[in-house]
Amino acid sequence: MKTAVVYYTLSGNCALVAQEIKSQLGADSIRLQTKDEKKRGKVGSMFWGVGMVFSHKKPPLKPYSFDASAYELIVIGVPVWAGSPAPPVETFLSEANIKGKKIALFVCHAGGKGNSKEKLKALLDGNEIVAVTDFKDAVKSGSENLGKQVADWVKGFKG
Repeated sequence: MKTAVVYYTLSGNCALVAQEIKSQLGADSIRLQTKDEKKRGKVGSMFWGVGMVFSHKKPPLKPYSFDASAYELIVIGVPVWAGSPAPPVETFLSEANIKGKKIALFVCHAGGKGNSKEKLKALLDGNEIVAVTDFKDAVKSGSENLGKQVADWVKGFKG
């Protein structure tokens, strides 16, 4: 099954998970980046992200190459900011025109995940959501533990 892993990361957690999924599924990967990729400290990044969530802003993305019609399964990974999916992924979903696809979703968080998974599913109406999960502190969990978590998750939907 031709698969793409599309993700956004700020702290590296979603990148680590996405690369593990890519490896286990033999998938293509697309890393989303905002045009405003300023280096911010941890607190600055938190205020920037939370500000976008509460102001409902969709930040513009750097150019990326993605054609949904080329894939049977699309795995989407997103950090949780203020209990919501990170706005850069919302920008992607508003641009990508993904319809009629099998979708697997994962969220990455360091604390609470809020209702981020439900909000993300709502943004993908018209698709078949085949799996949803979350990963807490992926960078801290260690590669062996993360590899097992990903393997347990993907076995439920891989072709």
